Amino acid sequence: MMISSRVRLLRLTSALTLTVASAGVALPAIALSDIKDITPPAAEASEPASNEELDVIEDSIPMIPDPDPLIRSPEPAEAGDVEDMEPAGPPAEVIYDIEKAPEPVRRMRELIIEAAKTGDISKLKPLMNPGPDQTVVPLQTPDQDPIQALMAISGDSDGIEILAILLDIFSTGFVQVDKGTADEAYVWPYFVGKSLGLLTPQEKVELLRIVTAGDVAEMQEYGNYNFFRVGITPDGRWKFLSVGD
Repeated sequence: MMISSRVRLLRLTSALTLTVASAGVALPAIALSDIKDITPPAAEASEPASNEELDVIEDSIPMIPDPDPLIRSPEPAEAGDVEDMEPAGPPAEVIYDIEKAPEPVRRMRELIIEAAKTGDISKLKPLMNPGPDQTVVPLQTPDQDPIQALMAISGDSDGIEILAILLDIFSTGFVQVDKGTADEAYVWPYFVGKSLGLLTPQEKVELLRIVTAGDVAEMQEYGNYNFFRVGITPDGRWKFLSVGD
């Protein structure tokens, strides 16, 4: 395909400029308008260079490759990666105002506290559900009395340690878990619904009122609170006194 004489002249001039510049000889700058003006009149023009000669000159001009884009489009994520990047759900809301709990929940909490203050662990039994919906306690066998099960895990033979733990637990805030389901419950302490790594200094003080520093160090290996917790259903049933994750 034919290339206009003016374009060929522009490329020729650029090539000569590069050649002279590489030899250390300075040339005056030439504007595009000057290139147009130095074109001789058609009548006086000498015989123009042949197309073959201009093609040789054009081919001798080095072509500068286009640089790679500075910003590359990210590779599309795999389907599984999208799920992995989903942020974890927010921690459960910590509630300190007991008035925000339903009245049956508040009533059962007070009954458990009153029983614990007596120092007689047997006072807890009338508050526990009998039958298939009985209150869940740690390490209880199907035919074992729940109070006997609690006394078996207490640090003392009378189960007073369990009563002290109950009072400590109910002195903290609480969380509402499994809202809207059959397992919905109001649970103390609130550490059940919050990662230990997110605790504020004030919350760490509350945690150390329930467990020792050694217990906390062990819990941090798993990131979860794994000590005693109490759950009460919205209708005021004592759902569990459990321990673990």
